Amino acid sequence: MKNYQTDHIKSIVLLGNSGSGKTTLAEAMLFEGGVIDRRGDVDSKNTVSDSKQIEQENQSSMYSSVMYTEYNDKKVNILDTPGADDFVGGAVSSLHVAECGLILINAQSGVEVGTEIHSRWLRTFNKPAVIAINHCDHDKANFEKSFESIKESFGNATILAQFPVNAGPGFDSIVDIILMKLLKYPADGGKPEAIDIPADQMERAEELRNELIEKAAENDESLMELFFENDGLTEDEMRSGITVGLLERGIFPVFCVSAKKNMGVGRLLQFITNVVPSADKFPAVKTTDDQEIAFDASAKTSIFVFKTTVESHIGEVNYFKVISGELTEGMDLTNFRTQNKERFSQIFAPYGKNRTKLTKIVAGDIGCTVKMKNTSTNDTLVDPDVDFKFPNIAFPEPKFRTAIKPVTEGDEEKLGEALNKLHDEDPTVIVEYSKELKQIILHGQGEHHLNIVKWHLDNDFNVETTFVPPKIPYRETITKTAQADYRHKKQSGGSGQFGEVYLIIEPHVEEADDKKMFKINGKDQKISIRSREEHELPWGGKLIFVNCIVGGSIDARFLPAIMKGLMEKMEEGPLTGSYARDIRVYVYDGKMHPVDSNEISFKLAGRNAFSMAFKNAGPKIMEPVYMVEVLVPSDRMGDVISDLQGRRAIVQGMASEKGFEKITAKVPLAEMNKYSTALSSITNGRAMYSMSFDEYAPVPGELQDELLKTYEAEQEEE
Repeated sequence: MKNYQTDHIKSIVLLGNSGSGKTTLAEAMLFEGGVIDRRGDVDSKNTVSDSKQIEQENQSSMYSSVMYTEYNDKKVNILDTPGADDFVGGAVSSLHVAECGLILINAQSGVEVGTEIHSRWLRTFNKPAVIAINHCDHDKANFEKSFESIKESFGNATILAQFPVNAGPGFDSIVDIILMKLLKYPADGGKPEAIDIPADQMERAEELRNELIEKAAENDESLMELFFENDGLTEDEMRSGITVGLLERGIFPVFCVSAKKNMGVGRLLQFITNVVPSADKFPAVKTTDDQEIAFDASAKTSIFVFKTTVESHIGEVNYFKVISGELTEGMDLTNFRTQNKERFSQIFAPYGKNRTKLTKIVAGDIGCTVKMKNTSTNDTLVDPDVDFKFPNIAFPEPKFRTAIKPVTEGDEEKLGEALNKLHDEDPTVIVEYSKELKQIILHGQGEHHLNIVKWHLDNDFNVETTFVPPKIPYRETITKTAQADYRHKKQSGGSGQFGEVYLIIEPHVEEADDKKMFKINGKDQKISIRSREEHELPWGGKLIFVNCIVGGSIDARFLPAIMKGLMEKMEEGPLTGSYARDIRVYVYDGKMHPVDSNEISFKLAGRNAFSMAFKNAGPKIMEPVYMVEVLVPSDRMGDVISDLQGRRAIVQGMASEKGFEKITAKVPLAEMNKYSTALSSITNGRAMYSMSFDEYAPVPGELQDELLKTYEAEQEEE
């Protein structure tokens, strides 16, 4: 392969709903560029993109795939992404490094939920997009209806660059508005014949060309002047205007293709290589300390690792984008995270599991390498003379959780190692070793997502596992003031144990002053505050420890032991063993023994006094509540709201957005188990949702009673 310069390198990410044909289009693009000499297909399980066994078995992409093709004397990096929301992490990491999205629309269905998911991420990354309506050869293809759904979703910036003459089973002709030619394809696809537009199509073609010219001129003042002076633009001027429009997301040109028959693919590549902006046309990349690093091949070298995979017999493969400078074979760079040197003994241009060896790669290009010592996704590697880091990829919050454990006792360490490797390959798989719940909690984007994780554990790592219901991280707190005292006394020959602690507890409210007067046993009692400690708890909330000991009833050296006893009970709350929070404790009296008092005695006395007071202080169990946002087609909105209400949801609002209805609701985490599966069933896979932690809220009384009974039964069993 020749060495391409930055302005001759284009990086696109294929986006769209499952079934829109991204993998098939990638195959045709590689074939058109001569990277492969035979097109594979999904049914035959031999495509470049879907190279993993699990993808071939399911005939669906689950991981992003990095490829390239060469066309029109330029290199096009192609990042194929999964269409299912469960595997959206591949689209997010690809969008982080690609310059432009190529959104595929199924001509049978128009804009689908997966399209909307990906277009939202495009907006988040502020990346331009080209749209292609695929499956124009299908007998149920409806190009016009699909285009209308695109306009509804993407707005008035959407403009036709092509339209099919005969969409359907006989599809073979496209009117190209930029070229103002009819492209007629042979039956087996490939290179078309460019002929004059038929008379019956000319009026529509001219009308669309005028719209396209106006849209192209809108984004450039100098072009707007030329437009008015010359009553139009030349083809080159139009391309220039479209490039500017793409950069500003002011134009979304729409093409039509049949990826399966390889019709329109070469023309699409021609447009990408001629018009889609290269990396050097974009703003400089900002580092974590706000330095601006331009895509400049003459600058010091810096790269960003956006993807890591593990291949048998090879090990880890790191995929990276060169942000600045050039990377040559044998070069040493410093990993910002570890501050260790990494040698790039080999550099490749990947296409699926295949790789083309390179000697050099420059700013704006994408490549991969193997046998790095300690480099993974989100790492920045730089020339030894510079010191900066690029921001990490912001992956979506998890939406599904389950607990996992090995079937065979003793496989815990093996399971942990395997899960960490799977997280490295897919950062949206999050592994939590919960001391609180005493479970390994696996977080992901959906039930299907985590089922695929389990498949890899069973088949690739030979660790047989089982999913079990995840426990809920409840919190315990109190709602009123209570007093208790406890004497710990133990005598077993020789020195014994003795400690007595009197304390008062009350709910902690931010900015509330410590009290100095309490009613104890029906009598008002004034206490004197000697010292105060405020402890931020790792699980949220606070413990305030107020020392009110006067007259030496408890020696100051025993106060840390009392505090330790309180903290132990905060870590294992008196009601359900959950973490306790937001409590203020006043230790105001006690007794010591000159011989038998020691730290263990006061720790146990403090712990038991706290537990007794807690149960008399209006104890309350708090549950985690999440803010859930659902995008659903209007015809299924009622069903979705009904299901949410059955999950104790409190609907916060409803609105229309991009052809969907948006429902926002607060839902307890305990009710979100397997919600992704339920939502898919209710809407036939046409809805999507996101969730993020919002607050802890009191559980209903009947649920609290049920939780208390369950915990008591568990304690009795133990």
